[in-house]
Amino acid sequence: MASTAPTLTLNNGVQIPALGLGVFQSPPEQTANAVAEALRVGYRHIDTAAAYGNEREVGEGLRRSGISREEVFVETKVWISDYGYESTLKAFETSAGKLGVNVIDLLILHQPVPNRFSDTLDAYRALEKLLADGRVRAIGVSNFMPQHLERLLAETEIVPAVNQVELHPYFTQPEVQRANADAGILTQAWSPIGGITVYPGWGNGLGNVLQDPTIAQIATTHQRSAAQVMLRWHLQQGRSAIPKSVNPSRIAENFDVFGFSLSEDEIAQIDALNTGVRGGPDPEAVR
Repeated sequence: MASTAPTLTLNNGVQIPALGLGVFQSPPEQTANAVAEALRVGYRHIDTAAAYGNEREVGEGLRRSGISREEVFVETKVWISDYGYESTLKAFETSAGKLGVNVIDLLILHQPVPNRFSDTLDAYRALEKLLADGRVRAIGVSNFMPQHLERLLAETEIVPAVNQVELHPYFTQPEVQRANADAGILTQAWSPIGGITVYPGWGNGLGNVLQDPTIAQIATTHQRSAAQVMLRWHLQQGRSAIPKSVNPSRIAENFDVFGFSLSEDEIAQIDALNTGVRGGPDPEAVR
């Protein structure tokens, strides 16, 4: 097992560990232990969000781990209720306080909110200010589709470093990946192993990607788990991935993906599983 994940270089030169721990839907009472365990295993990248309700516990896990702050890449998100210039600046202060950090490594906007995009633009301009002031090391967006990126790029100064989107073998979003690549934006996958593919009131239920026969066959070939194969698929295509777990054995398994490689044919087989159907919320519909 690698001691730490390889890093990717963001468009402003900041290094981000390619593999991180996600804490979406992690109960607060389990989050601190999960973060501390992930850092013990070797993770150096934690992704959270104001809307997850567990930033304080992420901070507790960071402190409990004994790993120095400078070694851990901390990423969080501004929720749509805090959009607007001044509100977003205050949201940063709130998140930094809960996390117990002075500087956030990556701060991103959680949704594009296209029906009030002027607020989104004001929020992003606040991120630009925080970046200029050294309060954050990189800024970005989440769930932005190509049309949202196009407008953002036209009306703001700094190209986002990251666009975090739903991305797994059943929903690969090739148009979003191309738009990100064309702009020099890193694609970061949430639900990277398809574990979060059914949301109350959203999506159609994509089935369990972890039980897909194609992935199972590739996993058997490499004597790896389906989750490990999917994470390797992300990493070999240059994406950042943030698998979520609070189970210590799963946390360790998800990190143990650096000792094997998929062939071009295996990557193509996984790419071909795309259904074009999202499991999570449609960014156009989040208000």
